[in-house]
Amino acid sequence: MKKSMLLFALVGLTTIAFAQKKKVTTSATINFDATTKLDALPKAENKTVVASLNTKSGAVAFEAVVKNFSFSNPKIQEHFNTAGWMDSDKFPKATFKGTITNLAAVNFKADGTYSADVTGDLTMHGVTKPVVTKASIVVSGKTVTTTSDFTVALADFGVKGAAIGAGKVSTDPKITVVAEFK
Repeated sequence: MKKSMLLFALVGLTTIAFAQKKKVTTSATINFDATTKLDALPKAENKTVVASLNTKSGAVAFEAVVKNFSFSNPKIQEHFNTAGWMDSDKFPKATFKGTITNLAAVNFKADGTYSADVTGDLTMHGVTKPVVTKASIVVSGKTVTTTSDFTVALADFGVKGAAIGAGKVSTDPKITVVAEFK
């Protein structure tokens, strides 16, 4: 009887462990490209983004520490974190929480490249706005790689640095998010 109970418990725990559909990474990347014809320097990368993907529900989430965006020019990085820009002391994180709305079109159990529609909320600089975007999902074995490109209107988030008005920084920078889940 004890052996039967133990076997039942082990089978139950194994089923629960394999039913877990949430994947997490701490090394997702966000690229920020605000270049203009006047200035090619306002580009940044953050390689320490925390991301999660629930392959069963389609829930996706990203969290980036604003100070971890790295620019090639230290002066631009300094300006990026000040009160006139991202004010990273007051608003230390940018987040996205959303859902893959066409989840049935993505087969996480079969290798391939899938097009996903994602809807969610982006919170940046203390302001939350809805975002609707496309994403590419590549499944290769047990690895899932997601990529999405979209633009953000800085004014919508209360970001108003002087360089924007001078045309040195794009008013609608391109954001590229890449996450590899293993």
